[in-house]
Amino acid sequence: MYCAAPLSLADDINQLTEAERADGWRLLFDGQTTAGWKGYKRDDAPGTWEVQDGSLFMNSEGADRDRGDLLFAEQFADFHLKLEWRISEGGNSGIFYRGAEQPGLDVIYKSAPEMQVLDNDRHPDAKMGVDGNRTAGALYDLIPPRPQNVKAVGEWNQVEIIVEDGNIQHHQNGELVLEVQLGSAQWRELVAVSKFPGLNPDWVDVPGRGFIGLQDHGDNVWYRSIKLKEL
Repeated sequence: MYCAAPLSLADDINQLTEAERADGWRLLFDGQTTAGWKGYKRDDAPGTWEVQDGSLFMNSEGADRDRGDLLFAEQFADFHLKLEWRISEGGNSGIFYRGAEQPGLDVIYKSAPEMQVLDNDRHPDAKMGVDGNRTAGALYDLIPPRPQNVKAVGEWNQVEIIVEDGNIQHHQNGELVLEVQLGSAQWRELVAVSKFPGLNPDWVDVPGRGFIGLQDHGDNVWYRSIKLKEL
């Protein structure tokens, strides 16, 4: 299993280091445009997503409410993803992976696992679910992060998601906060008591490859330094 190294605050946002380039990393966001990104079951990016100060910004007042989640146009199987996020006061968003544009489904979360992005202190989702499994860093509605080390609203959080050979890891601010094996008995038990079977009875069988997505939950949120290495 590929293990994550703690992220540090970079002097150059949205840039790859020479070591990252040599190791096969790529930037998914160029820091200037939404090139390479699209909406769910559409070719263009929803109008609420724009670039602000080198970040992908979900503007809750944007583009006459042309809303929707933002997906990177390529699909990935095993990967190591690194990025930074900052949430607005009372805000909610999320990072999806292995999502599918399946017939009959209207949004990515009906097929994809999600790392929660949240203002834990002010958004009610933090108190819902079970044992914190809807707080920042959680595998949403399934597994809470341990420890819970999210930073204060307005600060940048550094997160990593690693998916390899069916194993999922979430890292938040330099610490491994959860790990689970897709298809395991634990996985199936967690999904069975979650909200997902009611949304999609096949949700438990996560696609072998799929889209990475950023959630439009109606709240301002910023993402930057989005880097990926295929494993």
